[in-house]
Amino acid sequence: MGIHVTSEIGKLKKVLLHRPGRELLNLTPDTLSRLLFDDIPYLPDAQKEHDAFAKVLKDNGVEVVYLEDLVAEVLDISPEIREEFIHKFIEEAGINTIKYRNLVYNFLNSYKDTKKLVLKTMEGVQVADIPKQKRDIEKTLVDLINTPDKFIAEPMPNLYFTRDNFASVGEGANLNRMYSVTRNRESLYAEFIFKYHPEYKDTHLYFNRDYDFHTEGGDLLNLNETTVAVGISQRTNPEAIDQMAKNFFKDENCKIETILAFSIPESRAFMHLDTVFTQIDKYTFTYHPGIMKTLEVYEITEGFDPTTFEDLNVKVIRASLDKILEKYMGHEVTLIPCAGGDKVASEREQWNDGSNTLAIAPGVVIVYERNDVTNKVLKKAGIKVIEIEGAELSRGRGGPRCMSMPLVREDVK
Repeated sequence: MGIHVTSEIGKLKKVLLHRPGRELLNLTPDTLSRLLFDDIPYLPDAQKEHDAFAKVLKDNGVEVVYLEDLVAEVLDISPEIREEFIHKFIEEAGINTIKYRNLVYNFLNSYKDTKKLVLKTMEGVQVADIPKQKRDIEKTLVDLINTPDKFIAEPMPNLYFTRDNFASVGEGANLNRMYSVTRNRESLYAEFIFKYHPEYKDTHLYFNRDYDFHTEGGDLLNLNETTVAVGISQRTNPEAIDQMAKNFFKDENCKIETILAFSIPESRAFMHLDTVFTQIDKYTFTYHPGIMKTLEVYEITEGFDPTTFEDLNVKVIRASLDKILEKYMGHEVTLIPCAGGDKVASEREQWNDGSNTLAIAPGVVIVYERNDVTNKVLKKAGIKVIEIEGAELSRGRGGPRCMSMPLVREDVK
């Protein structure tokens, strides 16, 4: 079927995950900031928590597929695709010396098990991974400067947040150019899936990772079949939203008629729209109160002005958030603040992704159990709350929505 996602709450049928791997073992205090982490998760417990998350999904009738498996399936199609992938991985890892490009190519190509090859590219490649006798064939200054523990290709520890490197929209997708070099390398895997995988190679792409501006999947919410919300955030440029809007409107098969651009504060705590605002039922949303004072919403629709050659109509919407949503949802909405609006509790629980809910059906959400104040508020509002452990997973600053990319949802009636 490929991709079919027209809402945030339709019954989830198929989802893409990545089980945290050895890339987390390659985080160090000195690399945390560059690799966009605040702390180092304990891998065995992070994997147990992630496995429990996947089990909850499966127990609720969701087909779970893994990023590493899809990429391995692609590379097994032909030796030429495998070779293309390795070369592109080396290029995007910034390996510029001819000697090390060749050494890394030969090292990666020596893997017989394709899935192990994929996992190694995610884990990162160190000088010590290359046999010493092969490194010693030619002595260079680089060899004398580089210590065995140096990463020739850095790890990608954010990969378990599969929401970000692409975004499902209707029966198409945005293949994202991500905010940092560290994370932009992640979308290479999605590029090969959309280029070669038999199930996904015909997916229409509304955004490409070679565009000049950046956007990430956590900033895009499918409100309904004709409306998406996109965050103007630390990770998504307004120029990127203009570009995806033009591409939506240009495609005659795309049903998107309106983009609501939400301008939220640029900060580590509010990195994506879905860290402060998610849909949990047909007309119910949860949000972080900290965004309300500065939130601005812009409407983008199709249009053409022959005097300026502009093909978008953009205007500021001057109304409260509930009134804005009611207009586009066609129904009165309910807004539930994180932690019930308590300032201290909402800031604490938003940091641990209290607003980053994953709806697996209308009114049924997966959340971290640690956000107990918010969870009680949601239960009181009639939402079915499925709690999972997230003591280690949450160290990466992402919740259940961040860790999942819906591939197929039922339409909401």
